[in-house]
Amino acid sequence: MKPSVKRVLIASVAGSVVLGGVLVLLPPDREEAAPPALGPAGRAMAAVGAGVPAALPDLAALIGEREAHLRAHPGDDHSWAVLGSAYVARGVRTSDVANFPKAETALNTSLRTKPERNPEALTGLAALANARHDFRAAKKWGELAARQAPKRWTSYPALIDAYTGLGDAKGVGKALEALRELGSGSAVRARTGQVYRNRGWREDANAALADAAALAEAPAEKAACLHRVAELAWERGEPAQALRYDDAALAADADHHPAMAGRGRALAALGRYAEAMQAYRSAIARQPLPEYDLELGELYAALKLKPAARAQYEALRVHVKQEEAGGVNNERILGLFEADHGDADAAVKRLTAEYKRHGSPEAADALGWALHRSGESEKGLKLVTKAMDKGPRSALFAFHRGRIERELGWEGAARRHLGEALRINPFFSPLGVRVAKAALEELGEPAEGGPEEVYAPEPVAPVAPVAPVARGAGGRGPGVSAPRQVRRGQAQRRAVSGGE
Repeated sequence: MKPSVKRVLIASVAGSVVLGGVLVLLPPDREEAAPPALGPAGRAMAAVGAGVPAALPDLAALIGEREAHLRAHPGDDHSWAVLGSAYVARGVRTSDVANFPKAETALNTSLRTKPERNPEALTGLAALANARHDFRAAKKWGELAARQAPKRWTSYPALIDAYTGLGDAKGVGKALEALRELGSGSAVRARTGQVYRNRGWREDANAALADAAALAEAPAEKAACLHRVAELAWERGEPAQALRYDDAALAADADHHPAMAGRGRALAALGRYAEAMQAYRSAIARQPLPEYDLELGELYAALKLKPAARAQYEALRVHVKQEEAGGVNNERILGLFEADHGDADAAVKRLTAEYKRHGSPEAADALGWALHRSGESEKGLKLVTKAMDKGPRSALFAFHRGRIERELGWEGAARRHLGEALRINPFFSPLGVRVAKAALEELGEPAEGGPEEVYAPEPVAPVAPVAPVARGAGGRGPGVSAPRQVRRGQAQRRAVSGGE
């Protein structure tokens, strides 16, 4: 029997791109053989193509290799797409927004070189738009990529992110369904877990993300999945468990800055403030995101370290300007900051435009809160209520709603939603938790009785007939007022309805 020769194609970006045209010949008379291990550039290319984090040294190797290749072969549309996507990935991982204009140039060069059927470049542009929080553009590029290559599963994660940012739940559902029909690995389960989390299906989300972490092979990907599990634990008000998962994430990848910030949140909730502040500082040193600045500033404020809080808020403004230079939209986080610590009217202006661009539950909540802070509580309540109805189960959303209801005098509803915020996560914000507890203490306990006593029909005791009396203008006899039990029932109904 003649020896057989089998050829194995080493897949990379989108499952169809061959790194450097690699074609490996397996030895004869072997039915199976493992492909050779990928080098740093190959590992990064595989990760970037799958939409999962890549190790920073591997990204550097891939970028260096593609840049050198393109100097010799400037007409290689595929290499331009790979290089652009690698720039996006490095920008996301390091918060060095100088990568984003480079990414845009490389991806547009790929499209000019090959304007027809170029889903790799289109997917890269969708990922870039998501990184810049431009979800409309991400939707446009992602939908084009999916139309050009509907069986290419790597187009759909970017679409899920875009639809999520736009508050398009139906779009998210359709994209997730397409993704799950085409793949089932770690990246797919991680996206599934995030969608389930946004729907409020926390147990399903936890199971999907735990599976994703177990299936992840690359350290950076495993760290990202473990951090997602930590976030779910944090949102449930379980800081000790969140800390364990974030520690595991950092053990897998010491450069995973979201896990460092997650440790800061968890440690602060556990009362380990010095460690919490150090964790936040480490996260900001690795990736100076404005949301980390805001969290650390509010922790300083809660600890009455006012000069440190002011300095951190100023750092937030600096980092926002730096990211704007790379085309990043931080209007939502900046609006929330202004609403609580700056100019509420300016926050309303910013967030009104942001909500028109991206009508997500998060944008609705932010605008509603800013409206309340600027004195338009009734308008704000409508938006915060919408955020709670359409968005994830969020302690912050419930807190905002309860604060606004209290301002409007709806005490029953305020008591209910402030309590809900603390039940969802009793550590959701170092400043917010203190305010919620103080408000509940001031509101006190509900009026005596409960739904059964308030709404159950009152037993009517038999009474002896009495002689008729002349009726007054109020419909009762002279000097006769409403029965005491009726008056008490009316008062209780007003209390239960929040005074509406």
